Amino acid sequence: MSAQKKRNFQIEAFKHRVVVDPKYAEKTWKILEHAIHEIYNHNASGLSFEELYRNAYNMVLHKFGEKLYSGLVSTMTLHLKEIAKSIEAAQGGLFLEELNRKWAEHNKALQMIRDILMYMDRTFIPSTHKTPVHELGLNLWRDNIIHSNKIQSRLQDTLLELVQRERTGEVINRGLMRNIIKMLMDLGSSVYQDDFEKPFLEVSADFYRGESQQFIECCDCGDYLKKAERRLNEEIERVSHYLDLKSEAKITYVVEMEMIESQMQRLVHMENSGLVNMVVDDKYEDLGRMYSLFRRVPSGLPIIRDVMTSHIRDTGKQLVTDPERLKDPVDFVQRLLDEKDKHDKIINLAFNSDKTFQNALNSSFEYFINLNPRSPEFISLFVDDKLRKGLKGVNEEDVEIVLDKVMMLFRYLQEKDVFEKYYKQHLAKRLLSGKTVSDDAERSLIVKLKTECGYQFTSKLEGMFTDMKTSHDTIQGFYASMGAEIADYPTLAVQVLTTGSWPTQSSVTCNLPSEILGICDKFRMYYLGTHTGRRLTWQTNMGSADLKATFGKGQKHELNVSTYQMCILMLFNSTDRLSYKEIEQATEIPASDLKRSLQSLACVRGKNILRKEPMSKEVAEDDAFFFNDKFTSKLFKVKIGTVVAQKESEPEKQETRQRVEEDRKPQIEAAIVRIMKSRRVLDHNNIVAEAGSDTHHSACIVYYLFGITASASALATGVFVATTYLLSMNFTDVLASTLVAGVFVATTRLLSLLRQSFPTANSNDSPDNIRDGSVDKVPPQLGCCKCCLYNLIVSVFSFLQQLQMAAEPTILGMATLRQSASAT
Repeated sequence: MSAQKKRNFQIEAFKHRVVVDPKYAEKTWKILEHAIHEIYNHNASGLSFEELYRNAYNMVLHKFGEKLYSGLVSTMTLHLKEIAKSIEAAQGGLFLEELNRKWAEHNKALQMIRDILMYMDRTFIPSTHKTPVHELGLNLWRDNIIHSNKIQSRLQDTLLELVQRERTGEVINRGLMRNIIKMLMDLGSSVYQDDFEKPFLEVSADFYRGESQQFIECCDCGDYLKKAERRLNEEIERVSHYLDLKSEAKITYVVEMEMIESQMQRLVHMENSGLVNMVVDDKYEDLGRMYSLFRRVPSGLPIIRDVMTSHIRDTGKQLVTDPERLKDPVDFVQRLLDEKDKHDKIINLAFNSDKTFQNALNSSFEYFINLNPRSPEFISLFVDDKLRKGLKGVNEEDVEIVLDKVMMLFRYLQEKDVFEKYYKQHLAKRLLSGKTVSDDAERSLIVKLKTECGYQFTSKLEGMFTDMKTSHDTIQGFYASMGAEIADYPTLAVQVLTTGSWPTQSSVTCNLPSEILGICDKFRMYYLGTHTGRRLTWQTNMGSADLKATFGKGQKHELNVSTYQMCILMLFNSTDRLSYKEIEQATEIPASDLKRSLQSLACVRGKNILRKEPMSKEVAEDDAFFFNDKFTSKLFKVKIGTVVAQKESEPEKQETRQRVEEDRKPQIEAAIVRIMKSRRVLDHNNIVAEAGSDTHHSACIVYYLFGITASASALATGVFVATTYLLSMNFTDVLASTLVAGVFVATTRLLSLLRQSFPTANSNDSPDNIRDGSVDKVPPQLGCCKCCLYNLIVSVFSFLQQLQMAAEPTILGMATLRQSASAT
């Protein structure tokens, strides 16, 4: 066993050499060659593919692979040349059919040949880096068929002709086209591109260039866009049916360039049918088509956006500057909202809610709304109209829609503080007269304003609602505590308003009737007894009253009138005739209010409680008034409104504007101080720019920086701000010198005003003289009281002293500044 284990097996070589028949390769190739001929001649059914595969295998195994491969090439080339002659002989429409049929036969034959020569494909071809059998068959087809002199140009022309015929509306054999195009793609991307795609794109560009010129001359903008869209869809459909999918981007680019980009400017500005006409006529379908087509080219949408923006700005500018439109503020704002709704609908339906178009729309509205300085007032008047009567009977959702639209316009306003002033005035009138449609709507709008602008913007508005509730509780407490003591007096309802929360009202005195004074005094005693340190001022111009009146034949009515109208009517309890002068003297109502009240009582048809002589629409100072005992009305309760201007008068506008400017001062000064603290040194233009962007009041910045104002207190503020900057600056700068000169101008003017105020003062006088009472009267141009004047002068002397200590003597204007200070 051990001997057997040690035994080694060996394989010995053959004793004799195997000799191959010298004619083996030739005989075997003849067999394979015959098989290839039979395959091409459609006689493959009698062939033994197993035997053919073994023969090809043996040829490769015996190192005859090169002979096999070269024989294959020559044999296939021979057959393809015969096929080429057959294809060339095909005439007319049979040309492509013959080519397609021969291509299908070649592919089938090539598959069989590859199966027979599979071993050569796997071993010999990779080792010798030759072309595989299938790829070889395609290359030979390309070189002998497609690139044949008589076939190549004919094939290209035929394919392009079929495409052209299809574009003109003829029906072609798309299946045949698909097979031929797929053949070119199978032969390689370069064959498809060079033999079809490139000439196809060139011919298409020429075709659409000519067609676009033809369409633009005979069609309007809408029709042209329809044709361009149809052509674009046709090309996309053509690609999906029989072209390479990669050709879609290329052919659509050709259509876009020739039919859209080349004609964009002419289309959008086309007379009677261009972009502006589409917008005006609400042609959403055409606008949507223009948007979808123009977005395909790089500069398409900017062109639409620019033209549309220009149109909106021009239209808006005409609207806000038309004197006729400005006569009715409510209609003015409603037109703005209609324009906004119109263009919002266009953007949503036609422009796919494109944010760039929405931003352009917002920018345009902000531009032209602020061209009208009264836009804040008009928007507030619109709100006032809606919350008084316009929203009566409207459901909650519709109310919110209206309020949201108002907030949209509010966002466009640059002078939101002006809107706040007017809104506060209008809200006060609604609350005090009880004419608001809905407290919920009022509060909803305030919440929206708070969300938009912050708590500080609406704190006083919310305080007004708080006052109304507190006043209700106060009047209930008044009647509960007084009881029978006031039973014989008229019923009194009082709203106690906090001065800081409500719009500033001038204290206008009016002689109330004796019947009212008693109950008013009782309320004053009650209120001041329950609240210490407070002061009550009656605002008779904001009240109303209900009067019971008896006319001729015992006819009785209840009249709802203003406090001023009540004072006038009560005079006629003792007389039937009063002149204008007598009424004015008895009531002491301001002339403008008196005329409006008398006009409401005597000149309004159907509400003429009084008669006027002579009869006219206006009230004159020499008119006489009589009690109209013939007054009749179908209603028991008759409301007598006061004739008021819906818009502010010029003095009222100036007063409102002045209050707004006063409120802006602290914001502007705070912005300047913030900027200068961080920058230390900054030239005038940049101060204006940065402070303006911080506060949105650039013009006011310039105004305050130079201290050009008639108020001495404002001058002192300007001197203080400029001095603060100067003390932190390097006085070698030219800028510092310029600001010193500005301070000098403002201070000189201030000192001049002070000197004019005290012509009898001498050099020994001091500011203490004013405080101690040596100066009795402060001139009105100084705009301050005695105490303020004392503080003002002390501040000016202090500022001048700081300037003299900080600045170099050589700075422009300092010598004169010192002289002015010394003289004062």
